[in-house]
Amino acid sequence: MCLCSLSPVYGQWTGPKQQPKTQTTVKYGSLTPKHRTDSAMVNFRNYGLGQFIHWGLYAIPGNEWEGVSARKGAAASEWIRSWSGPTAPENWKETYDKLYQQFNPKAFDAKAWARQAKEMGAKYLIFTTKHHDGFALWPSRYSDYNISASPYKKDIVKEVVDAYTAEGIDVFLYFSVLEWNNPDYMLKAPQTEAEKKRFQRFLNYTKNQLLELLQNYPQIKGFWFDGTWDQSWIQAYPFTYALEKELRDKHPGLIIGSRFRNDEHGKRHFDSNGNLLGDYEQGWERKLPGDYSWLNGNDWDAVMTIPPNGWGYMKDWSGLYTKTTDDLLEMLLQAVSMNGNFVLNFGPDGQGNMHPEEDTIASELGQWMQKNGEAIYGASHADLPISKYGYYTQKEGYLYLTVFNRPVNNILRIALPKNSKEVPVAAELLAGGEPLLLKHSEIGLDLDKQAYYDIQLPRGFQTDRAFVVKMKLGSPEAQRQQLMDAKM
Repeated sequence: MCLCSLSPVYGQWTGPKQQPKTQTTVKYGSLTPKHRTDSAMVNFRNYGLGQFIHWGLYAIPGNEWEGVSARKGAAASEWIRSWSGPTAPENWKETYDKLYQQFNPKAFDAKAWARQAKEMGAKYLIFTTKHHDGFALWPSRYSDYNISASPYKKDIVKEVVDAYTAEGIDVFLYFSVLEWNNPDYMLKAPQTEAEKKRFQRFLNYTKNQLLELLQNYPQIKGFWFDGTWDQSWIQAYPFTYALEKELRDKHPGLIIGSRFRNDEHGKRHFDSNGNLLGDYEQGWERKLPGDYSWLNGNDWDAVMTIPPNGWGYMKDWSGLYTKTTDDLLEMLLQAVSMNGNFVLNFGPDGQGNMHPEEDTIASELGQWMQKNGEAIYGASHADLPISKYGYYTQKEGYLYLTVFNRPVNNILRIALPKNSKEVPVAAELLAGGEPLLLKHSEIGLDLDKQAYYDIQLPRGFQTDRAFVVKMKLGSPEAQRQQLMDAKM
């Protein structure tokens, strides 16, 4: 996973994107329209909840080695190969690079993972085929550093793709371009002829592996790219442009995020004219937009960890704030209310077991989604004033309010513009379908441009988690009373 938030050059953002004041000629810009209307992208918009799995050799140490924590020496658990400083073990990189010799996850059961994901309510999976260490979890013909050299030997990517597809969960493959231990990879743009020849070998190798993944697993829906921020890759824009085109030609409907490549001016995620590079915004990593307007109508997803920055397996979660199910539900609703998907990360251990807290959260999310998923799947942004109670979503003539802040008087006051052509005409609790009393309330505030609809919650209604009120929308029954505004 990228630690992109550490530096602005990596293309992360935390606010509205500033549009260029002037237009620039861009030859190597986007290959797809801003808002694809094909079935693959329609499905993407309807997912709501996804699962990310980071798994590889870094699961064996679990962010520590021989009782010494890597927290102060490595940026994240899946970055442990880069461990440096006084706590780093002697000859650590050489030790790490030999971990493949003991990678034999005897508890790994792709079908069990897929069942858990389905029960949690995930509609798509992003799975790590190869992280920055370069170790491929499939038997790649183009590298000896792959799963077939380990004691496990079997094709993990195939097991995962087949199991999740069988459960009706779409699969996207994570692929890191950057490889720390590949002698042909370089950080800087190649200068000499020897460097250019060397990096061209790496580019061809990368292309071959990606085409191999498409050939091996034709049922996948897209790629989630990482490790594309170094100048070597940035300056290879003619190659990466042609490669994206070839991938799309080989796999019609393929979905690629904005992190894959850049234009000829070095602009990543968005080209020099502010147009999205790829099919959706891929910069919302451990962050969420603060306002719907920030997205400028682009498709997007947010990928989120449970510990602060733990993507791969971490043995020790002590001393860290780990997100609760309630935290994650609120993030999910915030994402979906702004037309995004929310993707929750899991980091299995070296044997293939999920962390116990991940198991708990998956179960609790699944229980909630089973009752309230209607407000998530296929739901979209509702252009309404922000609610102090929670988040709105809408779908097919219904408005949903997921309530995180229950009012003490048990009355949910829904504010809509007075000129709304559709207003709530009936309400119920989504879980269980209990009808709720709804009435129009004319507050009579001077110069108020909103109309109010009060929904009475049953006083005996008890819940220890967010709940959803489902409102049927219809036309206002009668012309509302016209009140004269005061003259000052």
